[in-house]
Amino acid sequence: MQVPRLHSDTVEQVKQRADIYDIVSEHVVLRKGGKGYVGLCPFHNEKTPSFSVSQVKQMYYCFGCGAGGDAIKFLMELGKQSFSEVVLDLARRYQVSVKTLEPEQRQELQRQLTLREQLYEILAIANQFYQHALHQPLGEKASNYLKLERRLSDETIGQFGLGYAPASWETLYRYLVEQKRYSVQLVQQAGLIKQRQSGDGYYDYFRDRLTIPISDLQGRIIGFGGRAFGDEQPKYLNSPETELFSKGKTLFALDKAKTAISQLDSAVVVEGYFDAIALHAAGITNVAASLGTALSLEQVRQLLRYSESKQLILNFDADAAGKQASIRAIGEIAELAYHGEVQLRILNLPDGKDADEYLHTYTAEQYRELLASAPLWLDWQIEQITLGRDLKQATQFQQVAQELVKLLKKIDNSDTRNYYVSRCAEILSLGDARLVALRAENLLAQIAPYHQRKPIPIKTQKQQSKDEAPAKERSLLEQAEALLLQIYLHYPEHRQAVCSALEERGLQFNFSHHRFLWQQILNEKAENFSITETQQSLISRIQTRCLQMENEIAQVTPLFHLDEKTQQDLLRATQVIQAATACIERVLCEKQYRLFLELWQNCDPTNEPERSQFYYQSLYAEQKKLQKLDRMRQFGLTDLLS
Repeated sequence: MQVPRLHSDTVEQVKQRADIYDIVSEHVVLRKGGKGYVGLCPFHNEKTPSFSVSQVKQMYYCFGCGAGGDAIKFLMELGKQSFSEVVLDLARRYQVSVKTLEPEQRQELQRQLTLREQLYEILAIANQFYQHALHQPLGEKASNYLKLERRLSDETIGQFGLGYAPASWETLYRYLVEQKRYSVQLVQQAGLIKQRQSGDGYYDYFRDRLTIPISDLQGRIIGFGGRAFGDEQPKYLNSPETELFSKGKTLFALDKAKTAISQLDSAVVVEGYFDAIALHAAGITNVAASLGTALSLEQVRQLLRYSESKQLILNFDADAAGKQASIRAIGEIAELAYHGEVQLRILNLPDGKDADEYLHTYTAEQYRELLASAPLWLDWQIEQITLGRDLKQATQFQQVAQELVKLLKKIDNSDTRNYYVSRCAEILSLGDARLVALRAENLLAQIAPYHQRKPIPIKTQKQQSKDEAPAKERSLLEQAEALLLQIYLHYPEHRQAVCSALEERGLQFNFSHHRFLWQQILNEKAENFSITETQQSLISRIQTRCLQMENEIAQVTPLFHLDEKTQQDLLRATQVIQAATACIERVLCEKQYRLFLELWQNCDPTNEPERSQFYYQSLYAEQKKLQKLDRMRQFGLTDLLS
């Protein structure tokens, strides 16, 4: 569903009704600590609580990893949802009427929301029906299949909501339409029934199949997979595309796997429903399954949201079809992999087994060992290129060499490329160490045109001092700007002083994330609040504005929170403002100094004595100003930032 931009009134009402403690405590064990609550951070592993929640400010902050924000931000980060999705979910939960910025879209939005809620309800009831049928005499075949062939316990069967769709043509149709009184149109939109070709009546979409509910990231059922028992084709049948379900955008069991993926910092993707179910049952829970289609880039990006180091292991079947699926998946995400944006590994289990079959013979610990030793995708591809080839045969040697060159050409990172050039050279040398250097040279010659690098200019010491601020100076400047923004955000009585100090000197923030936050403040100032508005209200509105700009918010989030030391430091706000603005002004002054220095050095005093004297006097004046600004900033900042 395409959600229109939400009206600020809706956002504010949601924020007023959604208590931060209630929201966070559903996911984190909180205990009273000081003026708020503390607990273990859900966004990184820790043993000592550094995650704090303030009901007064309606904000959370982790002093360990820097995560912070309000209730909306918390749910966005935890569930990897968009701003609009979280606000709409909270609006439904707290019964807030939804308004958009486009009045003509409100009715359509409400219709879509109502439709989706009804579809969720129908699918949940259908799953209850299928689960009930599984435990009836008519479901005995399906029950035996799960327990005897798949070796699943009652607990696992219940955990995954497995069921049985009766063999008759209209059982579910009669239950939902005639008994539960749902409209035929809604049941059809849920993907549970189809209209007969004759146009006379409807029949059940799933018949005589084991049913496997497919859920979204919030655990709501959005569709089903159906497994046939006999020779009926297809063996697996998925729900049709609906308002809720899109096969190419969904991963089975990701709702159950996302927490483990975050904790273990890696995701495993298998081919089949029962591969994922068997692994979860064995305690390996960072596993999701594709739905019978090639793994898409969108599905991969969903998985990578939960892994900080972007580790992804593909464990597709080891047969020819499974290997081809791995190759297709690599093709889908090749750009990410070649640029190092995903740490991709490929696992093929021994004896051509899939994960479910493997666990019938081996232990979960042995599977974990195979995961840990799974080769990187490039190593796996090299292995596939050379598999079954006789490199002593000239034709096959040439084919392998050409395929390896194609692979090497696509590697952008020079260190990675050089490593694999050496690796491939060893393969092509057939054990003769004397040929390795020659093979490597030949490979480099073939891939060199694709990776011609521009010469890197070597700067003289004079150029370096002119163009690059020392790290210490840069750090001092960044901290000074941060303090200035924190004073503005947290101390309303000093806002006018901050504005005056910047405006009178014509100063701007030097760091892009600081400029971004200052622009949001100016926008809010122009639209919504007075210079004396409370810090809680201002921060809340700024956070809401920034939440819709996810890429920019990460670096400014810490500025919304004050630790005890910073609170003490900012008691001398007047001095800090003076020192911080001096720090920013020094950047402009230094640019002027460098300009006059260059002009003076390039001027011939013999032919242009007046110009040379002017540049020298200007240079001297800027130098004096720099010394004055240094005294001002050191007076207020040296002890704070030391």
